[in-house]
Amino acid sequence: MQTSISYNRPFIVGKELYNIAQAVIKHSHLAGDGYFTKQCQDWLRSRLGSPALLTHSCTAALEMAAILADIGPGDEVIMPSYTFVSTANAFVLRGGVPVFVDIRPDTLNIDESLIEPAITDRTKAIVPVHYAGVPCAMDVIMDIADRHGLMVIEDAAQALLSSDSGRFLGTIGHMGTLSFHETKNIISGEGGALLINNPDLLDRAHIIWEKGTNRRQFFQGQVDKYTWVDIGSSFLPSDMTAAFLYAQLEQAETIIQKRREICDHYRARLAPLEKKGGIRLAHGESATGNHNGHIFYIITGALEERSGLITCLRNENIHAVFHYIPLHSSPAGKKFGRVAGDLKHTQDLSEKVLRLPLYYEMSLDDVDRVADVISSFYSRG
Repeated sequence: MQTSISYNRPFIVGKELYNIAQAVIKHSHLAGDGYFTKQCQDWLRSRLGSPALLTHSCTAALEMAAILADIGPGDEVIMPSYTFVSTANAFVLRGGVPVFVDIRPDTLNIDESLIEPAITDRTKAIVPVHYAGVPCAMDVIMDIADRHGLMVIEDAAQALLSSDSGRFLGTIGHMGTLSFHETKNIISGEGGALLINNPDLLDRAHIIWEKGTNRRQFFQGQVDKYTWVDIGSSFLPSDMTAAFLYAQLEQAETIIQKRREICDHYRARLAPLEKKGGIRLAHGESATGNHNGHIFYIITGALEERSGLITCLRNENIHAVFHYIPLHSSPAGKKFGRVAGDLKHTQDLSEKVLRLPLYYEMSLDDVDRVADVISSFYSRG
């Protein structure tokens, strides 16, 4: 049997283990907000241009954003249904109501033309999700938010170093969230970050990040007592997690360039099949956007076809996966959220999207093998 091609494979690219040893031996700091936490936050601020707070997950960053947006019981938050559960959960935990709208069939991102019709007098925020690192129509979304006085929180979990018109995703809205989960481009096992693009939110963000205390102000000599002043939680990752992450951030451009090359090779190999009408390929570069090679997916003709292709690939020891079950159709989505309009593209495409193997150490020969199996599947008629 041929060697297995995993859907995803965590990897070490540089000084990850060395940095962890340094955190333990040299800096003697294992808890959060140590030397490597600061190094990661400085890297993000320098590279992206926005202040960043490292968190133990993107979920935690979204939960911080929900608090900073003052989401309360009954407040509505507009988002796509085609996203991970954390996008909605973070706001439901505050008593918010996710309002699910449809996605665009070309990018699988929120359909910006459907946002304004979904706005009510209870709407508080919009949460665009940059699927596969491809940018949502942020200029349109920000214009809608400005006219209606709404907060925009970018779920950029998949979009580190993706850009739109020269602006990094996650830095355009009032806040943005990133993920460093082991399935992402740049990893630390678990991990995330909150980008605070509105400076008016920065002081409170630090308080929430520090369990609701004014610890930062105390250490800066701004107050003479360190005490509880607001709600918050333990959102910090350990400095060992940050140590691993910093080694990856130092190699971020190399990692993303490799992933883009893999995507380009997939596209070149599968383009003839798309031309024949067998499949549709992942949305590529746009006129204004630059993706980060996070996901390469194909869109099959039907659910049964996708299931058959998954089985065919698995028989060749290749592991491909489908993605989200739409939140609006889930038990919790029905309980906590509401639907605005017809979600026909969400329902249709969720049954056809197939994510192909993609990881840093994947070779172009591996890509050829995946493409050969897919082409063979469709040549059978």
